[in-house]
Parts: sequence; structure tokens; C-alpha cells
Amino acid sequence: MKKIRYSPDVDAMLIEICDRPIAYAEDEGQIILHYSSSGELVLIEILDVKQFISLESVSDQIPAR
Repeated sequence: MKKIRYSPDVDAMLIEICDRPIAYAEDEGQIILHYSSSGELVLIEILDVKQFISLESVSDQIPAR
């Protein structure tokens, strides 16, 4: 895993898996999976993160972007 970021303006957590360019995405409700042209998972985007976890408990470990 490369990097985990939190974007407070849209309440989304971004989990970067690799550096490959994103070719397409699949929407799974509040989770969006971004893939490369070869089908490799590149990025996981979790929307409405505050519904899932308390960000205060992990704020030191997830830098805001």
C-alpha cells in the first residue's frame, strides 16, 4: 500500500495501492474501486467515511490532503 489520505471537504478516504494510471472505476455504493487498463486495483475511495469510523481516533495516522 502506498498512501492513505483523508479529504475532509468531501469526507472521503483515499487508499492508494499503486502508481499506475487509472483507466476506469466501479461504483460499489459508498466505495469506488479504481482500476488500471490491465485490471489492477489502483485506488480505493471510501465516501462518507465518518459513518464508518471515528476519525478522531485515527487522525494522527491519516494526513488530510
